[in-house]
Amino acid sequence: MSGASPSQTRVALFVTCLVDLYRPTVGFSAIRLLERAGCTVVVPDAQTCCGQPAYNSGDSGTARAIARAVIDALLPFPFVVVPSGSCAGMIARHYPGLFAEEPEYRARAEQLAARTHELVSFLSDVRGVADFGARYEGEVTYHDSCSGLRELGIRAQPRKLLAAVAGLRLQEMQDSDVCCGFGGTFCVKYPAISTRMVADKVRAIVGTGAMTVAAGDMGCLLNIAGRLRREGQGVAVRHVAEILAGATEEVPAIGEVGVRR
Repeated sequence: MSGASPSQTRVALFVTCLVDLYRPTVGFSAIRLLERAGCTVVVPDAQTCCGQPAYNSGDSGTARAIARAVIDALLPFPFVVVPSGSCAGMIARHYPGLFAEEPEYRARAEQLAARTHELVSFLSDVRGVADFGARYEGEVTYHDSCSGLRELGIRAQPRKLLAAVAGLRLQEMQDSDVCCGFGGTFCVKYPAISTRMVADKVRAIVGTGAMTVAAGDMGCLLNIAGRLRREGQGVAVRHVAEILAGATEEVPAIGEVGVRR
């Protein structure tokens, strides 16, 4: 295990709205993984939305107000870990720019940005974990979320950790790095284009023959799960953290009811 010294392993888990409201199991899985990686995990009560919906909609004033609250809640921690590429990208890449005319908060935003990591990247790159001893039987394909891949450079890390899962056989889909059509508010502004994009993504997933599709961003997973269900495709949808933490027997796959895969 490499990375931070024992005195620096206290981390704040930024849960994200979609995990909190739609998939708490992802948050609990993240805590398990972080603790297995030698971290002490705190979930700050004062955390709220990262402000990405307002930011994507051009409401910079609201985005700044939300960002201030997040910065105040999370800055006391040496590490902030987020089970979402898009929310981690918002904090790490976009917060400093929100405060271009507020030097004090600009400096605080830059400090927080430097401490913020997407979950799988933190586990692999910072803590140096290669294997969590998990087991998951069957073929799995992986979707690269836009923010995680393009803003944070997350591609090899989830594949490396999934490859170490006993019984799991990774099947790459065509165009794994192409957007699923969710894109935050994009799917609301351009529903017809979004629908076509997720239909193409589902076609690529089904084409692998995999029984499960995994990703690291709940927005993508909810979007893909909805389309798979509407098309009647029997592919399970899982957050990568659930697989790595061995939590897949605890809850149905995303978008399913009463089914454990």
